[in-house]
Amino acid sequence: MCLQNGMKQLNQKKLAAMTATIFLGVAEALAQDQLTLSSESGEEPGRRIVISIADRKLAVIESDHVVKIYPIAVGASTTPSPTGIYKIATRIKNPTWYGPHGQVVLPGKANPLGDRWMGLTRKGYGIHGTNDPGSIGRAASHGCIRMRKADVEELFERARVGDTVEMVAEATGELAQIFGAAQLVASAK
Repeated sequence: MCLQNGMKQLNQKKLAAMTATIFLGVAEALAQDQLTLSSESGEEPGRRIVISIADRKLAVIESDHVVKIYPIAVGASTTPSPTGIYKIATRIKNPTWYGPHGQVVLPGKANPLGDRWMGLTRKGYGIHGTNDPGSIGRAASHGCIRMRKADVEELFERARVGDTVEMVAEATGELAQIFGAAQLVASAK
């Protein structure tokens, strides 16, 4: 009897994990459709999010002006953050986390995504909150960009589906201008 109950519970868990995966896939497909529609309408957002993986900082740039810079956590050496140019594909308040081995963590204090998720067009990666604020400023994530609660909530209100996200690993002249100019402005205050 115990074995049958155990098997029944295991099958229910597998069914729940498969259902959650299907719903996540549908949500991603719908977000991609929304992104495609906004791109086809000719509306180009004047906002860029530039991430310096080396500096562990994220800059919001609007109309070629640095609006805000945030400290972030980036991918650990074994699970580095991807480089490249992506778009925000989804924006989700109070996301559910679906782990690699069928784990499911509902919204709440134990959720490693915090209370905001901005998924990128690079499947499986995004900008999100964290339940480990001590990781900010370090290479500690599984490749995503982690932010403090107040910071990710502020960015979530500003960012939109279709905004460009540039993830850069190595120092460039533009990064020096973006993050160096902000350092000068911050120290002058």
